[in-house]
Amino acid sequence: MSRPTGRVLTLLELLQSGGIRTVAELADRLGVEGRTVRRYVEQLIDLDVPVESVRGRHGGYRLGSGYRLPPLMLGEEEALAVLLGLAAVRRAGPVTGLPTAGETAAAKIRRVLPRHLAHRLDALLETVAHTGEPRELPAPDADTLLTVADAVRHGRPVSIGYTDREGRRSRRVLHAYGIVAHAGRWYVTGTEPATGEERTFRLDRVTEARTLPGSFEAPVGRSPRDRVLEGFATAGYRHEVTLRIRATARHIRAHLPAAVAVLHEEAGESEKEAAVAVEAEGADATGEAGGERWWRAEVRAERLDWLPPVLAALDRPFVVERPDELRRLIGELADRLASRARRTPSA
Repeated sequence: MSRPTGRVLTLLELLQSGGIRTVAELADRLGVEGRTVRRYVEQLIDLDVPVESVRGRHGGYRLGSGYRLPPLMLGEEEALAVLLGLAAVRRAGPVTGLPTAGETAAAKIRRVLPRHLAHRLDALLETVAHTGEPRELPAPDADTLLTVADAVRHGRPVSIGYTDREGRRSRRVLHAYGIVAHAGRWYVTGTEPATGEERTFRLDRVTEARTLPGSFEAPVGRSPRDRVLEGFATAGYRHEVTLRIRATARHIRAHLPAAVAVLHEEAGESEKEAAVAVEAEGADATGEAGGERWWRAEVRAERLDWLPPVLAALDRPFVVERPDELRRLIGELADRLASRARRTPSA
């Protein structure tokens, strides 16, 4: 593909992301002069792509309504991959408008598949079983999702209208680092330039999104996924729990994932705790059996009743630093389990 043709297709991609794009912005994105942008627009119009010119202070170009994708040529494996992806989307985090669009798209592709491949696909979809049912959750608007994604990709500020869980509405500007899908919901994480605070917003609560002029550099270090999960683990819930657990990080994470607990590696351990670990786990004098060591786990929770069974399932030495209520709940669970273990089958 020649460079001019590639730039024309890139221009079409930019216009498809929505909104009005100024000539200066397009020229900067494409690495060309303004008059070249206008020539590329004329080429799109010659291909019957409805590009509209918008006059005025904030004018530029936008894609006209009613534009549809041109025909696509898919191989058998590509068509199968698309259909399986559409089937998976139905069970993932919902997006407004996509379930219906996904069903119609799947039906169109299904109709043109070779008969033998269609039968094999039907057999797969009819025989596969899922371990859980799809969750009925509020869905973000598809256009909002795409607008925010474009802002993330190109490092542009985005203005969003947001409604919090109390129903309060606000308008915010966000330097968005990334979009994260977690537990059936979509989130955007970034920094509010007005305060410098790092924030995470549920995208189904965003009522409107539009990109703004300017750019920013996303910080290096933690990934958007890690930022969102850490935000869940440090949210302001009713109880603040601090535990010390002797295990491998992988073993702890299997029971207390990153969205639940923040882990800090301990620099050392007391002689008493090391002795307990040696006796319980068969560790050597250094207390380093099988790569296990002491970790500090910080958990925020609205309720505590779910934690004692989780700690029992860990089956590793642990110390509750706070709160006292958790110690009481653990003791009550231990008493119940011991009482039931002593029971004998009735004659």
